[in-house]
Amino acid sequence: MNSPYWLSILIPVYNVEDYLRECLASVLLQVDNHVEIIALDDCSTDNSLTILTEFAAQCSIPIKIMRHETNRGLSAARNSMLDVAQGSYIWFLDSDDLMEANAISQLKTIVDTHLPDLVMCDFRVLRERQALKHKLRGENHRVSFIGTPNTLLHDSAALFYGLYKNGELHAWSKISKRTLWGDDLRFPVGRYMEDMVTTPRLALRANSFFYCPQVWIAYRQRQGSILATPSEKKIEDSAAGCTGVLELWLKKHPQLSNKFRLAFSHYCARTHYVVMRDLQRLRPTLYAQQKASYRQQLFNNIHWNKFELCWQYGKRGLFTKLLRFLAKY
Repeated sequence: MNSPYWLSILIPVYNVEDYLRECLASVLLQVDNHVEIIALDDCSTDNSLTILTEFAAQCSIPIKIMRHETNRGLSAARNSMLDVAQGSYIWFLDSDDLMEANAISQLKTIVDTHLPDLVMCDFRVLRERQALKHKLRGENHRVSFIGTPNTLLHDSAALFYGLYKNGELHAWSKISKRTLWGDDLRFPVGRYMEDMVTTPRLALRANSFFYCPQVWIAYRQRQGSILATPSEKKIEDSAAGCTGVLELWLKKHPQLSNKFRLAFSHYCARTHYVVMRDLQRLRPTLYAQQKASYRQQLFNNIHWNKFELCWQYGKRGLFTKLLRFLAKY
């Protein structure tokens, strides 16, 4: 399909009246008529839709506004926008986050020069009050990928390793060709932690990728967000997020090295630690009953048992990780 847009920026909106103007402004300051902006209001109960409509009316660059008749969640919102997006590349942006200055122009240079299937960028953590401890944690520049920067690469096994070695699977730090999504890959509706499901499957389709180690997104940490609010549904979806991933990658890369598999397995183990912590906090009476089930799910996902995972940690001298794993069991 011929399109006047080289990029579509897709912004799901739900109850973000305090942040929406700033988010939209961060995009509008750096786009022209060759960038498509789509925003979908998912039945906000605050003034988000009014703000979106008024903001769009004042802009010289068109903003396509969509709306769900009932609240269907983040995955459904992203899917609805994907279905109508016309840009050659797709970039998701959460409506409480910001796009950093010059991010789009830097992306355009990469696209024009290399035409990668997938582009990855770094991000920073945006807080109302940033303390010294946050700076010392490196929150002003968080790395999203471990691998060769500023180079067009074609080794998809290295893409698998680099994604899971750092464990930053969020959709908004990945810009992809629209053709990678096809009609058969969408975000799982009704599930939390949806990026755990879609990002590895999207990456599996990429024949080329480019990692730009520049901060393009300011990711807002705020109370009431999905990640900041534990729930039984979030626990369940987090535990299931990695299911089936290794099978898909082993089908394409049957000789995937143990080093690469360990990066994935450690990501799964870290996710498991969070699942068990949240379960113990929310439902301590169920912790003992469900602990064995969630543990078995972990081993099913990584295709190793406890001994095999410990051996992979130990043979690489990852004794801190090994001791932490043993402490959990």
